[in-house]
Amino acid sequence: MASPTEIDRHDTDILIIGTGGAGLFAALHAQQSAPPGTRISVAVKGLIGKCGCTRMVQGGYNVALGGGDTVERHFMDTIRGGKWLPNQDMAWKLCEQAVVRIRELENEIGCFFDRNPDGSLHQKAFAGQTADRTVHKGDLTGIEIISRLMEQVLSRPVEKLQEHRAIGLIPTADKSALAGVLFIDMRTGRFRLVRAKTVMMATGGGPTMYKYNTPSGDKTMDGLAMALRAGLELRDMEMVQFHPTGLLAGDHTRMTGTVLEEGLRGAGGQLLNGAQNRFMFDYDPKGERATRDVVSRGIYSEMRKNNTSENGGVFISMAHLGPDNVRAKFPGMVKRCADSGFDLAAGLVEVVPTAHYFMGGVVVDADTRTALEGLYVAGEDAGGAHGSNRLGGNGVANSTVYGGVAGDTMGTDIRKMGALRDPCPTTLQAEVDRALHPLTRKPDLVQPLRHTLQEAMWEDVGVLRTEAGLNRAQTRVADISTALMEVGVAPDNLAFNLTWHDWLNLRSLCDISQAIALAGLERENSRGAHYREDFPDEGDLDASYFTVVTQTGDDLAVRRDPVDFSIVRPGETILPDGEPETLVAAQ
Repeated sequence: MASPTEIDRHDTDILIIGTGGAGLFAALHAQQSAPPGTRISVAVKGLIGKCGCTRMVQGGYNVALGGGDTVERHFMDTIRGGKWLPNQDMAWKLCEQAVVRIRELENEIGCFFDRNPDGSLHQKAFAGQTADRTVHKGDLTGIEIISRLMEQVLSRPVEKLQEHRAIGLIPTADKSALAGVLFIDMRTGRFRLVRAKTVMMATGGGPTMYKYNTPSGDKTMDGLAMALRAGLELRDMEMVQFHPTGLLAGDHTRMTGTVLEEGLRGAGGQLLNGAQNRFMFDYDPKGERATRDVVSRGIYSEMRKNNTSENGGVFISMAHLGPDNVRAKFPGMVKRCADSGFDLAAGLVEVVPTAHYFMGGVVVDADTRTALEGLYVAGEDAGGAHGSNRLGGNGVANSTVYGGVAGDTMGTDIRKMGALRDPCPTTLQAEVDRALHPLTRKPDLVQPLRHTLQEAMWEDVGVLRTEAGLNRAQTRVADISTALMEVGVAPDNLAFNLTWHDWLNLRSLCDISQAIALAGLERENSRGAHYREDFPDEGDLDASYFTVVTQTGDDLAVRRDPVDFSIVRPGETILPDGEPETLVAAQ
C-alpha cells in the first residue's frame, strides 16, 4: 500500500479543476484579477477542449438583449421554471451577467454567433421562456464557445495538467480550510498532490448513472462525491433533469441517449406516439413548448401506456416545417440522426427522455465561495441557480457567468491569503487507500455493475418516482456498492489503466445515486424535475424548501432548508425598475 511520502508533490497558487466553460473562463478571469506573478494551473481528466459537456452544447445561450426582453423577464422565467426553488441572488446574477458575458465571448474571446440580416444577434425560441432569447451558432453552439476559450487559455502562461483525475479534496489538519487536491496522473498511474491557496471545482455533473443519458462519457459525478466526503453540503440532489428528446437508436450504440436539441420543438417540431398521433396537448396546454420536465413526463406516460415506437420511445417529426428548411437550420442534428439511420428533415426520429443535467450541487454563495475556505465551485458542480428545473439555454450561460465570477473572486481573495496550507495526513492517506482498494481484490468486470446501476436508477429514481421505488433504489444501489468493493483491477500497469478508472467512476456514481434517492424521499411534493406520483401536488410555494444532503463517515443525512425569497415572492413579479408588483397567478 502506498504511503503519502510516495506521492508526487506540486504547488501552485490558483488551481482550477475542469476545463469546460466554467473552468476556462475562471482561468482567464483569474489571470486578469490576481496579483502579477500568481501561478495559475488548470487540471482536467482528459484533454483541454476535448472533453466535458460544454463542447456538446447544441442549443445556445440565454441572454436578454432587448426587443421587449429584459433581465427581469429572464429572471422571472428562471424562477418560475425552477418552481420557486432557485437561490434568487444566484439566478439574478446569472441573468444580469449573461448580458456582459455574451459581449465578452464575442469581443474578447472571438466567438461568432448567428445574426439577423440587420446584424443583430439571432435569438431563437426555447421552451419555458416568454421571449426568444437563445443566442446560438447554428445547433453547435458549444463547439464554438469551447474552441475559442481553448485557444485563449492555451496561448496564456497557464499551467496545464492534462489527463489528471481529481480523487480527493484534502483539507488542513483542523479541517478549517482546503490545502489542496489529490490527483491520479493517468499517464503514469502515480498520485500527485497539488497544493493551492484557492481551488475552483468545475468538474461538471453528468447523471450518467441512468440507462439513457446525454453527458460526455467522462462525467461521473466525481466532484460532488469528493465534496460529500469533504463534509460539504449538497442541495437539490433529487433534481435530475431529463431532456425530453434523447435519440433512441437501440441498445447497440452509444448514440442512444444523446440530445436532439430544444430548438427543434421551439421551431415547431411535433411529438408523436407509436400510433403517430400528437399527444403533448393531453398533458399541457403549451404542448411541445412546455418545460422539459413536463414534456419528459408526457413522453414517459405514453411509454407506460405502450403507445410507443419500435424501440420503446416516441417520435419527433419536423417534416411539416419543410425538409430543406430543417436541413438549413439544424445541420448538426440532421447529420447526427442520419448517422443513426434516421431522416430528421423528412421522416420520423425515435426519442426517449434522457438524463441530461444536474440542478443539484454544492451549496455556494453568489460569488462561488463554499463553506470550506479556499474552495470555490462553479458550473454544474454548484447548486442553487436553477432550483428544480433548468431552462434550456441557461446551462452554458451559467457556466460562463459563474466561471468568470469564480476567477474574479479567487483573484481578489488570494491577495488576502498567506502561505500555502499543509494537508491533513490522515485524510490524504485515506484518499490514497480508497483509490487503491480495487488493486487489492481479484480482478473482475466493472461494466456489468454499471449497467445494473443504470437500470436501477432509470426504473426507481427516474422521470416518475414513488416512496416504494426510492426505498427500493437505495437498497439496490447499496447492493451494487457492496458488490463493487469485491471487484478488483489488475495492478500490473497503472498507466492509462482504464479499468481502474472505470472502477473509480462507478464508485462516484454509486455515492451520488444514494444521495439522489435519499433527497427524493425527503421531498414529499412534486417540483420541476422531481415528480412523486404519491405526492403529485407542488405544495405551498410560500413554504418552499430545498433539500440538503451531508455525509459523516459513510452515513448520509438529509434536511430541509427554507428558500430565501430575497428578491421576489410567489405571486409577485419584478418590473424593469426593480420594484415588486403583485400579479394574478404569477407562478
